[in-house]
Amino acid sequence: MKTTYKYIKKTLPFVWAGLCLVSCNDFLTEDPKGQLPSEEFFSNKEDLDASLTALYSVIASSQASNNLCGTNFLAGDDISTHPSSNKQPLREHDQFDVKDNNSWLSSMWEQRFKVIKAANFIINNAGRTPDVSEEEIKAAIGQAHYWRAYSYFYLVTTWGKVPIMLEEEINYNAPLQTEEEVYKLILSDLKIAETDCPANYTKEPYARNGINIAVSEGAVKATMAYVYMCMAGWPLNKGTEYYKLAAGKAKEVIDGVENHIYDYALLDEYSQVYSWEYNNKNKELLLGIYYNRDQTNQAAPLTDFLQDMAQGGWGDTNGEIKFWKAFPEGPRKDATYFPKIILSDGKLHDWWYDTDPPSREVVAPVFMKTVEGAVRGTEFDYTNPALVNAAGEKTLQLIRLSQVYCWYAEATGRSGEVNTKAIEVLNKVRNRADGQETNFYKETMTPEALAEAAYDEHGWEIAGYYWGGIASRARDMFRMYRYKDHFEYRKENPLIKVAEGIERNEAVPVTGTWDDSKMYAPYPYEDAILNPNLK
Repeated sequence: MKTTYKYIKKTLPFVWAGLCLVSCNDFLTEDPKGQLPSEEFFSNKEDLDASLTALYSVIASSQASNNLCGTNFLAGDDISTHPSSNKQPLREHDQFDVKDNNSWLSSMWEQRFKVIKAANFIINNAGRTPDVSEEEIKAAIGQAHYWRAYSYFYLVTTWGKVPIMLEEEINYNAPLQTEEEVYKLILSDLKIAETDCPANYTKEPYARNGINIAVSEGAVKATMAYVYMCMAGWPLNKGTEYYKLAAGKAKEVIDGVENHIYDYALLDEYSQVYSWEYNNKNKELLLGIYYNRDQTNQAAPLTDFLQDMAQGGWGDTNGEIKFWKAFPEGPRKDATYFPKIILSDGKLHDWWYDTDPPSREVVAPVFMKTVEGAVRGTEFDYTNPALVNAAGEKTLQLIRLSQVYCWYAEATGRSGEVNTKAIEVLNKVRNRADGQETNFYKETMTPEALAEAAYDEHGWEIAGYYWGGIASRARDMFRMYRYKDHFEYRKENPLIKVAEGIERNEAVPVTGTWDDSKMYAPYPYEDAILNPNLK
């Protein structure tokens, strides 16, 4: 934890005004406080507000670029990267061969502990703030508990055993805690957040355009549902009991929506989900991280463009071909991938196009979820070859209602049950994906078929979108112990028919022999020097 330790050693985090949680205005109109001793802080409501500003500022920064927010997302079967260029930190994850000196590891590790530090500051000190209602104090502390749980969830699903830090001082010899102990803390934090975070916020900056901006009760319940699913699967393998817990929490969200306790709803068309039009008014979004290019931007817009595309791509990520092939045709697929790509010749091509003789380094499907218009504040047009700005301000979507529907259906099926509500909500997801009421799923399905259908639907809903943090495709595969099968498939790397007379396969080679150490990332070398328990 090289940089993390330096950060945590400070008695109080910097309080940044005007960062995060906003799309148009400052999150809180506070002046920067600088550094103050913690015993002198929380002397009034302004201090309490400023501490939340600091927390959300750290959260915004921690998710703002893929070298900071990503976990082992490239282990998923939906996404790959470039076979050369400067993509080695990404490629090692794609190849299931991550080294402890991977430059991304220390960044990802550091950012999680920065969030934990900022959360601990509020958890340990905010309760003494005078002349503030108990409700406001509990809401602030509840949000801090949520983000600490969120960060530890990242850590435990990326590294497994990790140190637990609950104080503002750092213990350089902090022992590693088992996955069971880390999950125990995560659930404890989430249960506090569930009780203390309101169902809905009514005032800015915590609410805007009729949606919750800050952590709400519904977002916490949804997170608990997914955490229970992860605990039911690998490596804890708690099984049916925890799938039932997951289904119960997801159902609480669904009931809350249907009883108008929570004001969430699926958008009518999948193309709206990641559109600019709904960027700051997405009723489907239970939790997001909001950006403003003038204050704090994110760096997502160019990550998915291939390097030889006219819009100026970085080539960090691209779609895997087998996943693209299995993806059901319809409006959801059309809005997930570029229908056509523009190369340097200025012409529109199918993604599988290559020159004769072949010359393109990466020939692969291209995701279209993080893109932004060439002109600020406009919808992206894939037929426009104009360069896209690397500084983005699209909301990063952490949890959507469609995901909760999928989690409920999957957890129900893995509990050994099929019920009307599970079929109903899964059909809501699929009907929108198909663009018509196909009602594809029936109550005659077996529990196993329901679970697998929901697992697949969730994968298609969030394909390629690792910025979401909570439940990427890779994390779904992790909890279901499906990395190994994908590793073996990528080693084989067969040609796949993508069009009449045209076959393509992955550009990044995978070699070696599987062992379960590949399920986790190694501890960052630089941090292991400081804490010998990480070696």
